[in-house]
Amino acid sequence: MTAKHVTALFTMGLLLLSSCTEQIDVSNRYVFVNYSAGAYLEKHPEQYSEYSNLLTLVKASDISNTTVGQLLKARGNYTVFAPTNEAIHNYLESLISTGLVTEPSWESFTDSVKKDSIRRVIVLNSILDSGDDTKAFNTYDFPTKNGEEIVVPNMNDRKLNIYYGGRGLQKDEYGNMEDADSILVNGNCPINAKNRDIPVSNGVIHQVERVIDPKNNTMADYLEDILYNQKEGYLVMARAVQACGLMDTLRLVRDEVYESMYKRGLIGNLNGMTSHGFAEGEIAYVPEHRKYGFTLFAETDDFWEGQGISPTDPNLLEKLTDWILQNHQYAEEDDYETGTDYKNPKNLIHQWTTYHLLPMKIPSDKLVIHENEQGYKQSNPTELGAAVFDFYTTYGKRRLMKMYESRESKGVYINRFPVLDNGRHGNYHELSCDPDKLGCRVGKDDPRAVLGDIVNGYIYPIDAPLSYSDAVRDNLHKSRLRFDAMSILHESISNDVRKAHRTEERYQHVYFPNSPLYQYFDNLWIADGSHFVYYNAYTIYYPNLNSDEIKAVGYYDLTFTLPPVPRKGVYELRWGYDSNPRRGMGQIYFGNNKDRLYVSDIPLDIRVTVWNGDTGFQEDTGDDEYDAEVDKRMHNKGYMKGGHVWTEYGHNPYTGRQCSTWQSPMRRIIFRGEVDPNETYYLRIKSVLDSDKTEFMMDILEFCPKEVYDNPVEPEDIW
Repeated sequence: MTAKHVTALFTMGLLLLSSCTEQIDVSNRYVFVNYSAGAYLEKHPEQYSEYSNLLTLVKASDISNTTVGQLLKARGNYTVFAPTNEAIHNYLESLISTGLVTEPSWESFTDSVKKDSIRRVIVLNSILDSGDDTKAFNTYDFPTKNGEEIVVPNMNDRKLNIYYGGRGLQKDEYGNMEDADSILVNGNCPINAKNRDIPVSNGVIHQVERVIDPKNNTMADYLEDILYNQKEGYLVMARAVQACGLMDTLRLVRDEVYESMYKRGLIGNLNGMTSHGFAEGEIAYVPEHRKYGFTLFAETDDFWEGQGISPTDPNLLEKLTDWILQNHQYAEEDDYETGTDYKNPKNLIHQWTTYHLLPMKIPSDKLVIHENEQGYKQSNPTELGAAVFDFYTTYGKRRLMKMYESRESKGVYINRFPVLDNGRHGNYHELSCDPDKLGCRVGKDDPRAVLGDIVNGYIYPIDAPLSYSDAVRDNLHKSRLRFDAMSILHESISNDVRKAHRTEERYQHVYFPNSPLYQYFDNLWIADGSHFVYYNAYTIYYPNLNSDEIKAVGYYDLTFTLPPVPRKGVYELRWGYDSNPRRGMGQIYFGNNKDRLYVSDIPLDIRVTVWNGDTGFQEDTGDDEYDAEVDKRMHNKGYMKGGHVWTEYGHNPYTGRQCSTWQSPMRRIIFRGEVDPNETYYLRIKSVLDSDKTEFMMDILEFCPKEVYDNPVEPEDIW
């Protein structure tokens, strides 16, 4: 669907909504203790009279008659970045050059629609509504590193980035800052050093000296501005992206068809979860949006100039092609062309460029997920534990990208392949890393990172050339490829569903409509009659990787597109789950024809635990030889213990290899055979029980090459 079609459909949706309004009842929510945020602002007109007036004029949403000012006088958890009268005056003055006004006053607007739009910009970008969560955000609750986002979006559905001491500086490992009084929102809006952390009955107020006005540029807009003005920084990448014909894709922001259906109530929440067979919760909420997202990793122009390539060279793409060939930034088995038809997916430049792009919007603090790995504690997020990594499928030709971070790496890397302390008595920390396996460091805290200026994505600078070369594929082929269930579902990342740091129920149980109603995921088909829910389990720890899980009830019938493998060869495909007697049983199908998949094994019964089934499980004894023999016997039966790297932290000191009192993490081998990286494979799970109340869950998937699971010299590790 083109952007033009999406816009047309959205316009139709707005016309349908034009007669619908919602009045939020705040009459019983007023708090008479101290001041509410709204009352406090009104009591200080010398600073906030302009802002207070705007609060009375701006509606809380498109379908609401309630003003933002009314909300700020009701019970809640609001974080208000209140601009001063001077800040609003300066903002209006900045609009003179755009032609919207002739002088810095509201009376000088000649277009009432544009005036209302500017009012909404000032108000909705300045307030975070934490909903039912326990608190608003004081400055000591802000992210600790430069450029990271506050986890709650503002009322304009944008997340705000925090910077300390100006862009490029950050807190050290002890939490100290070079300039503790210097905190900037989005890098350019200073928070007043004295008038901050002002407690009110329904939240907290921070005075800002500039209007928060995040740009609405798409990634395409941002790159086109670089091209038009010949700005150096990412000019080489911008020229490559344009040549490959990717701008229309990078212009997409959200699925307006879904947006319209949601607002009209055509896509509803899942009520009465327990009656449907889920183990916990009464309601699961559908996402409000279906946004598109992109993450671009780019070598900077400084790097290219060091390679003798000028970003402004008229023959840039030809020289870039020669550089890729000369430096072997491809694989010998690739089917590629070296002509000037850069939009052709077979073109070498096209394949190289699209490997830099992920079809999901990953914020800097979620490039890898730190949650419950051994040695990590949420209370001390700067002290990393065991090494953490995940694998993502890139845009365009389907290829793997490894994202990695350890305490020793001191940052996030792409395609890093270190030596880990992965013995039975190790700690999974990085022991060493060969120079040719260091990978690309992601400059998430680099001042050149584009974190708040693009509405549908992020751009991260990298310190080394990135490509899907023979060396990368060989190293991936020597690795166990473990995919968190949600890393496969790109939309969950772009829409801030995966590991949302929110305790509010809307973010804990998220319900996705089945595909006949509306297909939310590009690579998951949910049959009619299936109820599919993501359980975030934030601060509620389970013995799963990252604690979270996805699950389905009903007469479930789900089909996934599997991630690719790096090399052709024999692999085991493993389903990772947390077994307990309340689960269900499903038949697994596998193949490369989505409409004609083949039975891969006997039905997978995840009701079978280590206590009530013949899995061969025994607790580790400390006798390495005996414990290895237990693992081998389990493997022969088609079972494996969970990974040793994750723990049931916060509840019990168990790792994924151990079991708690009545449930246990398990892996089941569901397929073993040859897999081709140039084929797309699918996995289907279909209920075989005569009940619509059983629950089927997935934690992880693993593709493990024979070189790893059947290595006679170095057996597969327990982690």
